[in-house]
Amino acid sequence: MASQIIAGVDIGNSSTEVALACVGNGRVEFLSQYLVKTTGVKGTVDNVLGIRQALKEAAGMAGVSFSEIAALYLNDAVPVIGDLAMDVISETVITESSMIGHNPDTPGGTGLGIGTTVQLDELPDTCDGQDYIVVIPEGTDYEWAAYRMNRACGQGCSITGAIVQKDDGVLIYNRLQRKIPIVDEVAYIEKIPLGKRAAVEVALPGHVIRTLSNPYGLATVFGLTPEETKRIAPIARALVGNRSAVVIRTPQGEVIERKVEAGRITLHGQRNKVEVSINDGADIIMQGMERAGQLLDAVGEAGTNVGGMLNGLHQNLADATGQPFDAITIGDLLAVDAMIPVSVSGAIAGELSMESGVAIASMVKTERVPVQKVAQALETELGIPVEVGGVEAEMAIRGALTTPGTEEPLVILDMGGGSTDAAMINQQGNITSVHLAGAGDMVTMLIDSELALHDRELAEKIKKHPLGKVMSLFHMQLEDGTIMFSKTPFSPDVYGRVVIREESELVPLPAKLSMEKVRETRLSAKRRVFVTNALRALKQVAPSGNIKHLAFVVMVGGSALDFEIPQMITEELGKYGIVAGFANVRGTQGPRNAVATGLVLAAAQEVTL
Repeated sequence: MASQIIAGVDIGNSSTEVALACVGNGRVEFLSQYLVKTTGVKGTVDNVLGIRQALKEAAGMAGVSFSEIAALYLNDAVPVIGDLAMDVISETVITESSMIGHNPDTPGGTGLGIGTTVQLDELPDTCDGQDYIVVIPEGTDYEWAAYRMNRACGQGCSITGAIVQKDDGVLIYNRLQRKIPIVDEVAYIEKIPLGKRAAVEVALPGHVIRTLSNPYGLATVFGLTPEETKRIAPIARALVGNRSAVVIRTPQGEVIERKVEAGRITLHGQRNKVEVSINDGADIIMQGMERAGQLLDAVGEAGTNVGGMLNGLHQNLADATGQPFDAITIGDLLAVDAMIPVSVSGAIAGELSMESGVAIASMVKTERVPVQKVAQALETELGIPVEVGGVEAEMAIRGALTTPGTEEPLVILDMGGGSTDAAMINQQGNITSVHLAGAGDMVTMLIDSELALHDRELAEKIKKHPLGKVMSLFHMQLEDGTIMFSKTPFSPDVYGRVVIREESELVPLPAKLSMEKVRETRLSAKRRVFVTNALRALKQVAPSGNIKHLAFVVMVGGSALDFEIPQMITEELGKYGIVAGFANVRGTQGPRNAVATGLVLAAAQEVTL
């Protein structure tokens, strides 16, 4: 049979990969490969733009035109969407003793000051027996503020602290005759109620506050009851580790909040229908998944965080695919415990409290119609026949078998951005596969949430690269404790900062993040997602469900390129006597391009037949 050029196209949650090959006469010659970022939701018509770009680049590298490509083969793409379901402890509870707090970068002075809030212009010039915390708005000149406070103190007025809107804390402090703690950079200073009891605390450089970050310290300062002390605990936790803070007791009703419960999930499985509460934590949810058996669908309690999340996933995919809402089902869930930054009610500068929660990745299933729509759209746009070639995991195992030194029986772990797949091929050529929710995108989501970055791109960089701390113009401490010296000076904007060590540049992190905190968050997120999912997936494909019956595991997919994940999984599987490592597809591609390669090989076999 005459040779023809075909392409395997692997649509992933994060990236789309293409493998271009010439097949015929029992031979397969790979010509080129290319990778682009996936456009739109995986498995929807929006993917066409990314596929076209990847094909164009791969064809250009191979020196062929679109008209020379005889056929395209797509993977059977199933979208995986992740989201957070917060725990019920999500916001400060309204009481008569609601609190607000703040931690600026440039406080002035040291110590603890307690008093009644008063505007600078309303500060009394004589002693009236009260202690005052002075509120200084943005339009006030720092020299005038210092002069006004010095004059009042000279007349016997007792000033114990100050709250400043601009970053003038140090400038005002240096001009005061009677030194006091000053907290500045209070953006929403108009929110501060006047005539209310307040406390300002500033610690020495290199130290952290002790009184206002302690619930019992707050109780002492504000005379709280045991019940009130319990309810303001989130405020104290939000201030732990801060160098400075201001806390104000506000009257009942001035801070309004609406509390939304975390909710419950009903798991509809092949064996059982199981109901679990988000408040019980990730372990209980995953135990419920085991009791339910193969998941057919999951429904969240109406009017709760998890209900809104799961219903939103259904609706988003229904909108993207044009299918009815009821036709969308959830085929798998991965739940892991997480810390979630929650806005503090009444905050005066966007303060956050880290609260316990559950992160959930959901695999949303649809009929094959959406992928067929992608195929039809590609055929219309490119004029090339397109077929849906096969299940991702099965195609990945074909691609993985091109790794030198591998043979059947073989188990692969395909770790991408949205899902973790496993497949086993026995000596008879029979393949068993499983497709689970949760992979690299969920790790990024956890890092972004737990470090309160609000920047997914920065979280992605933290996930992919090691850290360092620039100690001088010419040396950097690496996260393993070793010192690296540079022949050229580091950029001044990274001096003294924790940085992400990308291949070609150093990316500085927010000053409040320590290297130890970032590293531990990164490692923990990877373990919770990838190690958990690897064991889950392998258990489902192993004979009799016993992982110890497996001998060899090959890792493929984008996350197998990570500088830590393969080592984590290798170490964990070593406990079961399993030899594990990452693939080298076709002896040249490493763990990449396995599915696209498998699609080409499967198609080539059909062409030969």
